[in-house]
Amino acid sequence: MSGHSKWATIKHKKGAADAKRGKVFTRIIKELSVAARAGGGDVDMNPRLRTIVADAKAANMPRENIDRAIRRGTGEEPGVSYEEITYEGYGPGGVAILIQTLTDNKNRTVGEIRHVLGKHAGNLAAENSVAWMFSKKGQVFVEKGKADEEKLLNAALDAGADDMNDDESGWEIVCAPEHFEAVRGAVKALGVEPASAEVAMVPKNYVKLVGKEAQQMLRLMDAIEDHDDVQHVWANFDIEEKEIEASLA
Repeated sequence: MSGHSKWATIKHKKGAADAKRGKVFTRIIKELSVAARAGGGDVDMNPRLRTIVADAKAANMPRENIDRAIRRGTGEEPGVSYEEITYEGYGPGGVAILIQTLTDNKNRTVGEIRHVLGKHAGNLAAENSVAWMFSKKGQVFVEKGKADEEKLLNAALDAGADDMNDDESGWEIVCAPEHFEAVRGAVKALGVEPASAEVAMVPKNYVKLVGKEAQQMLRLMDAIEDHDDVQHVWANFDIEEKEIEASLA
């Protein structure tokens, strides 16, 4: 099981999705505001905002909440100003980790992220020490049984996907960031709801973890995602299905 490509699926198996719906809404609201501030509030002219609005709708966020977050970003309504900061670190077994945050107090956030990493056999790293191990890619993950493999592959490739990988329990579709919306739309046009879909930082190589280190890594990922300022976390761990099942026991 390769890194973040399956992290959303792991969370689903652990039954965390519903419990963390409030966290999802908070994350999306921050992203809407930052995207609107950076590129304007018109979704037709702001691709980043368009993608996040689609995520908000997929999470069943009320339209009023979406519009309010956008207005805060464009300055039409008062609100907190967030700074986007990506931290780099290492986890158990030397796993490389990228942690994307939106914060109104970077001194507080860096201290808390350092504490979380240290508590779970990890540590904060210097800037650019692990970022080079990742490439920005669109990722759509579809669970097996949800779609016909050949139809899925053809639809994805026609929409601009680079590849589709068989990854144990599902298919991972990879594309350039600029083709992400088209690829996700093509999958949904088949009547298939992806287990996860995002523009992610995809590892160029993976670190195999087993036993204690695998369990430590899973706990670390949970702890990082629980932090209020964390928007996304990516890591280059490779953990087999049996290790995931052991963490659920």
